[in-house]
Amino acid sequence: MSSTEMTLSEIRAKGLAALARELGPVGYVRFIQQFDAGRGDHTLERREWIQSLSAEELSKSFLDDRKSEH
Repeated sequence: MSSTEMTLSEIRAKGLAALARELGPVGYVRFIQQFDAGRGDHTLERREWIQSLSAEELSKSFLDDRKSEH
């Protein structure tokens, strides 16, 4: 059956099955997560989180993050 003869639901199901088969479970989830915008207001949550920290805590958090990148 060609893709022009399939319903959108069938195309989606076949596409997701192909992704799972080719990428494996972890790769499949990582790929799908790229298209999820998430929930909430990241900017507001980050602002509230940063304001709740002292300058010393914020500095330590920043330095710890930089160390873990290396």
